[in-house]
Amino acid sequence: MIFNTRFGRLFFFSTEPQTCSYLPDREAVMLFADPNKVIDTDTYARLIEYGFRRSGDNVYRPHCRGCNACIPVRIPVAEFTPDRAQRRAWRDNQDLTVTLTRTEFGPQHIDIYHRYQVARHDGRVGERDSREQLEFLRSRFINTSSLEYHLDDRLVMVSVIDQLPQGLSAVYTFYETGDPDISRRSLGTFGVLRLIEECRQRDLPWLYLGYWIAESDKMSYKSRYRPLHAYRDGRWELVDLTTQKPAEGTQTL
Repeated sequence: MIFNTRFGRLFFFSTEPQTCSYLPDREAVMLFADPNKVIDTDTYARLIEYGFRRSGDNVYRPHCRGCNACIPVRIPVAEFTPDRAQRRAWRDNQDLTVTLTRTEFGPQHIDIYHRYQVARHDGRVGERDSREQLEFLRSRFINTSSLEYHLDDRLVMVSVIDQLPQGLSAVYTFYETGDPDISRRSLGTFGVLRLIEECRQRDLPWLYLGYWIAESDKMSYKSRYRPLHAYRDGRWELVDLTTQKPAEGTQTL
């Protein structure tokens, strides 16, 4: 695969098969953009339209043999309507202060991220590993920032986002998990809703949520935000979430 950019031709390379981190009974293969090339915001904005995502400065897309479980999805901001549970999460978190900041990580961020990984993803990482993993949320070349959520003076959640000409890309969100009072707030749901609102404030039509994996409990939650568009077979389509198939009469976007 070859992609033309203002920096010249961009080539892509596939990895060797390895155990899938979301569906352990399957093998995963990734298609990576040439790591020696600079991928700026404009180039990434084009690549995300083809289902790519980034980790640090590395841009990739699943390229698995015989498996299409990882589906890139995005929310059409103007058409989104929250359901009852989402409206409740929105109301319950209006006392949080939300601040747009540079993507920088200090001891508070590392502590929250570490506990989030242990609680939500069965992570067994030390503080040093957590610090190193957080660096993969940053990028040297793409317009990246963070939304930080505070309850009074206490940091409770961080959402790392990339701003693209056509929308926001939700890179990663992590939040406080050790406090039962905080856990009842449905912070993950509120985080997505707040990013939708951020798109509206910036007059951006799309919120990119990354990969939806219906068979993975960790990634299936994205289907709760409706309507939802998915990138399949080379085009973006409205998904009928009752059947998980393109909606009847959908148009290529």
